Amino acid sequence: ESEREQQQRRSRAAMAKTASKSAKAASSKASAKKSTDSTKRRKKRQETFSSYIYKVLKQVHPEKGISRRAMSIMNSFVNDSFERLANEAIKLARYNTRSTLTSREIQTAVRLLLPGELAKHAISEGTKAVTKYTSSS
Repeated sequence: ESEREQQQRRSRAAMAKTASKSAKAASSKASAKKSTDSTKRRKKRQETFSSYIYKVLKQVHPEKGISRRAMSIMNSFVNDSFERLANEAIKLARYNTRSTLTSREIQTAVRLLLPGELAKHAISEGTKAVTKYTSSS
Protein backbone atom coordinates (compact mmCIF):
# COMPACT_ATOMS: atom_id res chain seq x y z
CA GLU A 1 0.00 0.00 0.00
CA SER A 2 1.50 3.33 -1.05
CA GLU A 3 1.94 6.33 1.22
CA ARG A 4 -0.67 8.24 -0.77
CA GLU A 5 -3.27 5.51 -0.21
CA GLN A 6 -2.44 5.47 3.50
CA GLN A 7 -2.86 9.26 3.71
CA GLN A 8 -6.21 9.06 1.91
CA ARG A 9 -7.34 6.31 4.29
CA ARG A 10 -6.30 8.40 7.31
CA SER A 11 -8.10 11.50 6.03
CA ARG A 12 -11.29 9.47 5.41
CA ALA A 13 -11.05 8.05 8.93
CA ALA A 14 -10.56 11.56 10.36
CA MET A 15 -13.63 12.84 8.50
CA ALA A 16 -15.67 9.88 9.75
CA LYS A 17 -14.53 10.58 13.32
CA THR A 18 -15.56 14.24 13.01
CA ALA A 19 -19.00 13.25 11.74
CA SER A 20 -19.45 10.66 14.49
CA LYS A 21 -18.29 13.13 17.16
CA SER A 22 -21.01 15.62 16.25
CA ALA A 23 -23.60 12.82 16.28
CA LYS A 24 -22.31 11.59 19.64
CA ALA A 25 -22.40 15.11 21.06
CA ALA A 26 -26.06 15.47 20.08
CA SER A 27 -26.99 12.08 21.53
CA SER A 28 -24.94 12.60 24.70
CA LYS A 29 -26.80 15.85 25.44
CA ALA A 30 -30.07 13.93 25.25
CA SER A 31 -28.82 11.03 27.36
CA ALA A 32 -27.03 13.25 29.89
CA LYS A 33 -30.28 13.75 31.74
CA LYS A 34 -30.83 9.97 31.99
CA SER A 35 -27.40 8.92 33.25
CA THR A 36 -26.65 8.68 36.93
CA ASP A 37 -23.35 8.89 38.79
CA SER A 38 -23.09 5.08 39.06
CA THR A 39 -23.32 4.58 35.26
CA LYS A 40 -20.76 7.19 34.22
CA ARG A 41 -18.44 6.05 31.47
CA ARG A 42 -14.72 6.51 31.58
CA LYS A 43 -13.15 8.54 28.82
CA LYS A 44 -11.03 6.29 26.60
CA ARG A 45 -7.34 6.97 27.22
CA GLN A 46 -5.34 8.36 24.33
CA GLU A 47 -1.92 6.72 24.20
CA THR A 48 0.86 9.10 23.18
CA PHE A 49 4.63 9.37 23.34
CA SER A 50 4.37 12.81 25.00
CA SER A 51 5.90 11.89 28.33
CA TYR A 52 8.88 10.21 26.63
CA ILE A 53 9.40 13.12 24.23
CA TYR A 54 9.32 15.50 27.20
CA LYS A 55 11.90 13.43 29.13
CA VAL A 56 14.27 13.41 26.15
CA LEU A 57 13.81 17.16 25.68
CA LYS A 58 14.76 17.75 29.32
CA GLN A 59 17.86 15.55 28.94
CA VAL A 60 19.02 17.52 25.92
CA HIS A 61 17.81 21.05 26.86
CA PRO A 62 16.78 21.21 30.54
CA GLU A 63 15.82 24.90 30.30
CA LYS A 64 13.49 24.52 27.29
CA GLY A 65 9.77 23.73 27.13
CA ILE A 66 7.46 22.56 24.36
CA SER A 67 4.05 23.82 23.28
CA ARG A 68 1.04 21.54 22.97
CA ARG A 69 1.03 21.99 19.19
CA ALA A 70 4.73 21.14 18.90
CA MET A 71 4.18 18.10 21.12
CA SER A 72 1.33 16.99 18.87
CA ILE A 73 3.59 17.32 15.81
CA MET A 74 6.38 15.36 17.53
CA ASN A 75 3.90 12.66 18.55
CA SER A 76 2.70 12.36 14.94
CA PHE A 77 6.30 12.14 13.77
CA VAL A 78 7.12 9.33 16.23
CA ASN A 79 3.94 7.42 15.32
CA ASP A 80 4.69 7.77 11.61
CA SER A 81 8.30 6.64 12.06
CA PHE A 82 7.18 3.67 14.14
CA GLU A 83 4.63 2.66 11.51
CA ARG A 84 7.19 2.89 8.68
CA LEU A 85 9.78 0.86 10.56
CA ALA A 86 7.23 -1.78 11.54
CA ASN A 87 5.92 -2.10 7.98
CA GLU A 88 9.44 -2.45 6.58
CA ALA A 89 10.34 -5.05 9.21
CA ILE A 90 7.17 -7.00 8.37
CA LYS A 91 8.08 -6.96 4.67
CA LEU A 92 11.57 -8.26 5.50
CA ALA A 93 10.13 -11.07 7.62
CA ARG A 94 7.73 -12.06 4.83
CA TYR A 95 10.52 -12.09 2.23
CA ASN A 96 12.36 -14.59 4.41
CA THR A 97 9.18 -16.60 5.16
CA ARG A 98 9.40 -15.82 8.87
CA SER A 99 6.36 -15.36 11.08
CA THR A 100 8.24 -13.65 13.94
CA LEU A 101 9.75 -10.19 13.98
CA THR A 102 13.16 -10.25 15.61
CA SER A 103 15.67 -7.54 16.42
CA ARG A 104 17.43 -8.47 13.17
CA GLU A 105 14.44 -7.41 11.03
CA ILE A 106 14.06 -4.21 13.04
CA GLN A 107 17.76 -3.43 12.68
CA THR A 108 17.65 -3.99 8.90
CA ALA A 109 14.53 -1.81 8.61
CA VAL A 110 16.35 0.97 10.51
CA ARG A 111 19.33 0.66 8.13
CA LEU A 112 17.02 0.90 5.12
CA LEU A 113 14.84 3.78 6.30
CA LEU A 114 17.08 6.09 8.31
CA PRO A 115 19.88 8.08 6.67
CA GLY A 116 23.59 7.46 7.40
CA GLU A 117 24.72 8.63 10.81
CA LEU A 118 21.20 8.60 12.24
CA ALA A 119 20.88 4.89 11.41
CA LYS A 120 24.22 4.14 13.09
CA HIS A 121 23.17 5.93 16.29
CA ALA A 122 19.75 4.26 16.27
CA ILE A 123 21.31 0.81 15.85
CA SER A 124 23.81 1.38 18.66
CA GLU A 125 21.05 2.61 21.01
CA GLY A 126 18.82 -0.33 20.05
CA THR A 127 21.64 -2.81 20.63
CA LYS A 128 22.34 -1.23 24.00
CA ALA A 129 18.65 -1.47 24.98
CA VAL A 130 18.37 -5.13 23.92
CA THR A 131 21.57 -6.00 25.82
CA LYS A 132 20.27 -4.27 28.95
CA TYR A 133 16.93 -6.08 28.66
CA THR A 134 18.45 -9.54 28.16
CA SER A 135 20.90 -9.08 31.03
CA SER A 136 18.11 -8.01 33.43
CA SER A 137 15.87 -11.03 32.76
